[in-house]
Amino acid sequence: MSASEKILAAMRAAPHNVRFTDLAKICERYFGQARQQGTSHAVYKTPWTGDPRVNIQRGDNGMAKAYQVRQVLAAIEKLKESAE
Repeated sequence: MSASEKILAAMRAAPHNVRFTDLAKICERYFGQARQQGTSHAVYKTPWTGDPRVNIQRGDNGMAKAYQVRQVLAAIEKLKESAE
């Protein structure tokens, strides 16, 4: 199992316990470089408009926000479905 797969498994198991840096790595793997960075948010481009959006921000203690982890997981599933 690759590092990305381990992070994804951890994201699915406990979305409230994901480090922001791990979430950003997964977003870059699936969606490329963030089109907006440097502010409190990192925004990634998706091939569709609307939800699920990929807009993440650092939460308390360097952790990702759980609802944003779930949005990223939904976006990855949608991306996989559209590739099939």
